[in-house]
Amino acid sequence: MTALVLTVALAGAIGVSLGLLGGGGSILAVPLLVYVAGLPAKEAIATSLLVVGATSAVAVIPHLRAGRVRWRTGLIFGLAGMAGAYTGGRVAAYVPAGVLLAGFALMMLATAAAMIRGRRGAAGEPVPHELPLLRVVVDGVVVGLVTGLVGAGGGFLVVPALALLGGLAMPVAVGTSLVVIAMKSFAGFAGYLSSVSVDWELAVAVTLAAAAGSLLGARLAGRIPADVLRKAFGWFVVAMGTFVLAQQLPAGVRTDPAFMAALGTAAAVAAAALVARRMRHVRPPGEPGDRTGTLEHQEAAP
Repeated sequence: MTALVLTVALAGAIGVSLGLLGGGGSILAVPLLVYVAGLPAKEAIATSLLVVGATSAVAVIPHLRAGRVRWRTGLIFGLAGMAGAYTGGRVAAYVPAGVLLAGFALMMLATAAAMIRGRRGAAGEPVPHELPLLRVVVDGVVVGLVTGLVGAGGGFLVVPALALLGGLAMPVAVGTSLVVIAMKSFAGFAGYLSSVSVDWELAVAVTLAAAAGSLLGARLAGRIPADVLRKAFGWFVVAMGTFVLAQQLPAGVRTDPAFMAALGTAAAVAAAALVARRMRHVRPPGEPGDRTGTLEHQEAAP
């Protein structure tokens, strides 16, 4: 009972993430269902797809009311992603659970690095009037395969893709991504149903909590500085990804103090390298080319 209560409570945080960032649900849902709820890996991935799909469908409502959804772009990307997600869900039946979780952890780390690094501004670049349809379809299929295989809804892949390919403003990309995530997650879940059973009582409880959290996240959107939120969440995902990846190592390796010390040192060095690289690209205020304090820069920033 304690595990169920904790799982449902933490599911609310998953919904907040989706409402605020347009992604991140699966990155948190799979570890939650595996390590807190105690589900087997494949059942956890399948359940996370259901939870994230339903939560995204709820989270899109406030964005839809605010006019932050591009249906044509979302449906094209989403339909391509559904095909890839269904295929990934079927293929996952033939992939060992440990391999799926290791791949999921690597996806978490790659996502976290992208979040911490942030987007590079595209101020001054022309916004295309027509989407490159073939590239949208290809990217949708690829992201969908990832969704189906490892249960990652792909929000942190979809949002940058929509902003880059369609020239969408970030708030619109976030709203549109929720449509895509819902479509792909339901398709991936359908692919898993042929080989995985679902604890429907747990799935419904987690989904309701996450959906409520997503509405709260939508209300909080805009009140928390996006840059602060993105970086803080990125470092949290680094910690979670490292934990999940470490759990896939042999027991003797996981309990070796020397190995854990080396892992911690490597993580610290990687973090320092990311910070140092970021600092090299920051110009001190007043230097030529610095626009961090100008109104024009503030208006152009995502």
